[in-house]
Amino acid sequence: MNKAELITLEQNHGARNYSPLDVVLTRGEGVWVYDSDGKRYLDCLSSYSALNQGHCHPRLVAALTQQAQKLTLSSRAFHNDQYPLLLARLAQLTEYETALPMNTGVEAVETALKLARKWAYVVKKVPLNRAEIIVAANNFHGRTITAISFSTEQHYREYFGPHTPGFHPVPFGDIVALEKAITPRTAAILLEPIQGEAGVIMPPPGYLRAVEACCKRENVLLLMDEIQTGLGRTGKFFAYQHEQVHPDVVIIGKALGGGMYPVSGILAHRTLMDLFKSGEHGSTFGGNPLGAAVAIEALNVLIDEDLTENAAQQGEYLLQRLRAFNSPLIKEVRGQGLLIGIELHPEAGGARRFCEALKDQGLLCKETHENVIRIAPPLIIDRPTLDWAIVRLESVLDASLASVQ
Repeated sequence: MNKAELITLEQNHGARNYSPLDVVLTRGEGVWVYDSDGKRYLDCLSSYSALNQGHCHPRLVAALTQQAQKLTLSSRAFHNDQYPLLLARLAQLTEYETALPMNTGVEAVETALKLARKWAYVVKKVPLNRAEIIVAANNFHGRTITAISFSTEQHYREYFGPHTPGFHPVPFGDIVALEKAITPRTAAILLEPIQGEAGVIMPPPGYLRAVEACCKRENVLLLMDEIQTGLGRTGKFFAYQHEQVHPDVVIIGKALGGGMYPVSGILAHRTLMDLFKSGEHGSTFGGNPLGAAVAIEALNVLIDEDLTENAAQQGEYLLQRLRAFNSPLIKEVRGQGLLIGIELHPEAGGARRFCEALKDQGLLCKETHENVIRIAPPLIIDRPTLDWAIVRLESVLDASLASVQ
């Protein structure tokens, strides 16, 4: 079937919950993807960091296919030989003794919230069903009923109430507002170290350290959502490491599955994780041998190929080059590692049209929050490929400026 037929089929039989660019992808290799007409594109989104290792990494393909021929699912009703190896590898790489794997990112968020609430009742002695969790305005932690309940994005919330109570949003980066929001019922503070979906919003320097200090002072847990920012994306294994903090719970996902299989989870120390008792939380697929085998190899690829350091080096170069663009359409270029946002002035006409023009030039990017182009290629990208992309980014901005004028 050709592109038009495939898109029509999707429109006729699928939900309209996304607005994809007009391209049908059929194959991926490394940083490149190919459409149904055979045209090649540079993937500058990486499926929101799920593809840090690139498309169809040979080691991940091998891990997936080998495990798929042996044992794919056992459920946690029985032990399997891959789950404990994943736990051990995570402990080795992250300095957290325990992990609880789930499937999708938002499931891991829900897991962290449940653990924080139980800690509040059992350890902090908050009155039952009165615990509160502080979140940041413009957060993005998923789209379940609970996750959208503490979102400040009206589009996510409007028709899906009643909403789950117990959450209190404060401005991201405002330590004074956060401190004022804490009450004796506060169980935890949940943050993204960089707000990716909000437009690659960076916290003020020292903010995460100040939040950690506040949590320790007020006896509050710090939950860090590293689903999009973690596993090398920002030039550190976790983005919070740029400020040398140590959260009580780290939420991971996306690149943990290497773009092959949905794997997520939380990391915590033994004393905190042991609050979960048998039957209180679980998932049929969580910790399954297929996902565990893929996740182990996904972690190994990140380490063996030094992708965190490559993200740091290539990201610094890309930021410098983008900030050197002399375009009046650009309001700000910001980011860390290979998570970069190009914010355009409102008069530029919105980021979507730029993403469509970039697609025609062979770059696949995604707009976020109307005026921001997000640039987040796989961490395996090299300097010549970045230079190739930079030429096309500048060309599209120059052409768009001419059309605006």
